[in-house]
Amino acid sequence: MLQIKNLTITHKKDLRTVLENFSYVLNPGDKTVIIGEEGNGKSTLLKLIYDPSLVEDYADYSGEIVKDNVKLGYLAQEMDKNLFSQTILEYCSQIPGFYELSQGELYEAARSVGRPADWFYSQQQIGTLSGGEKVKLQLAGLLFSHPDALLLDEPSNDIDIATLEWLEEFINGFRNPVLFISHDETLIEHTANAVIHLEQLRRKTLSSYTVANVPYAQYIRERESRMAHQEQVARKEEAEYQKQMERYRQIYEKVDHQLNTITRADPGGARLLKKKMKSVKSMGKRFERDHENQTQIPDAEEAIFAMFDESIAIPRGKAVLDFHLDELSVPGDSGGKRILSRNINLFLAGPRKICIVGDNGTGKSTLLREIAGSMLERTDIHAAYMPQNYEDMLDLGQTPVGFFVRTGEKEERTRIQTFLGSLKFTPEEMGHPIGRLSGGQKAKLLFLNMIFEGADVLLLDEPTRNFSPLSNPVIRRVLKKFGGAVISVSHDRKFIEEVCDECLLLTKDGLEAIEADSHTRQDSL
Repeated sequence: MLQIKNLTITHKKDLRTVLENFSYVLNPGDKTVIIGEEGNGKSTLLKLIYDPSLVEDYADYSGEIVKDNVKLGYLAQEMDKNLFSQTILEYCSQIPGFYELSQGELYEAARSVGRPADWFYSQQQIGTLSGGEKVKLQLAGLLFSHPDALLLDEPSNDIDIATLEWLEEFINGFRNPVLFISHDETLIEHTANAVIHLEQLRRKTLSSYTVANVPYAQYIRERESRMAHQEQVARKEEAEYQKQMERYRQIYEKVDHQLNTITRADPGGARLLKKKMKSVKSMGKRFERDHENQTQIPDAEEAIFAMFDESIAIPRGKAVLDFHLDELSVPGDSGGKRILSRNINLFLAGPRKICIVGDNGTGKSTLLREIAGSMLERTDIHAAYMPQNYEDMLDLGQTPVGFFVRTGEKEERTRIQTFLGSLKFTPEEMGHPIGRLSGGQKAKLLFLNMIFEGADVLLLDEPTRNFSPLSNPVIRRVLKKFGGAVISVSHDRKFIEEVCDECLLLTKDGLEAIEADSHTRQDSL
């Protein structure tokens, strides 16, 4: 199978080592997830395995990637937008061997992605497909070539809960190994039987990796238990060392005082004290040697996220939103409009946290945009909006520091750099164009901007979609503790369960409240 030997990846721009001496074998039956914080090289690793030319403009590498004629199917993190004007049939026609497929093979590929076989001959434009349909089309295209292994980069992005559950079944049911990246903890917990964890330690100056052939949940439990035990032992040994050194200093000072006060009339006593001092110094050196070899507090990349001001609070009786929309529509294919929903009513009072869910293509993001338009200009609240497409709010040519600068004063820039540093941006990344940052890093900029602005109402479209499964628990805790109101769109089942007070399903007839025990089982409605 696929084998990687002593792989080292280095960024060309800042010469930062992303991965060092990485070795791994993808075996039959493996469903391996690659996890790590934002910007740690997960997508770079997957691209490099599939085709080194995909990273040659920004990364160098050494080592071996042994494929032994293994046929790989690769799903990119984002579909090429140049394909959106093509029809489904045009897309499939460009896949080598499509027209040589038997009806049985077409049926099997269609069954695997939950679509009818004639779907592949459809004249529907790809740009009109939902996020889940785009993923299914690309996966079907990979299956046409009968791959020996699949490399999937964020297949869970931008797909609804029903499609997420389908994707879990697809990964588990695929007969060959799968190496994938995902930020969806529930999907990872339900599929991965092995974990590759990429870390950047010591402020991204030291790369580290762990390979664990256990399910994700078990890996996290064992890692946390191991680190907690190591920290406990390290602190205990450090406390004992400090006690030893205190005793040592007391003995040293006593002998040193005796040496300084002894008279020349007692040469024998002086010799004994010098001998004793030599023994004391030897003891001190032994303590220092033992200290160097004692257990260290575990060096791990912590998920860090800035906190909102604890003084932010919305009174419970405060009307945050009283929204009505006769119809929700988007431009239609023929130049008219396509109505997605009618008679939408949403009232929100106090520090409530609600989530709008629904199938892909029902208009959730469009609705949140409409709500944001009605709230951002208000003066009685301070609303902030995080769109699904970060480019709507970020100038990709600007630097992270430049994004926040208002006065240009030195003190302001220092404050900004301090905040960015606390979120694990390196000095080099602070000077990079925003367009070169990872999705998670861009999301951090938007969150930090909300904090700087003192927002008390957050409008969040898929807020956890680009954060690692290790960061998302931290973000959920921050948003759960937030004293203001939150109106969100999300397919993240853990986010819905842990953060949201209420869940609303967007239908053709408006918003429908969902029972608390069913809001993560949308497909059953």
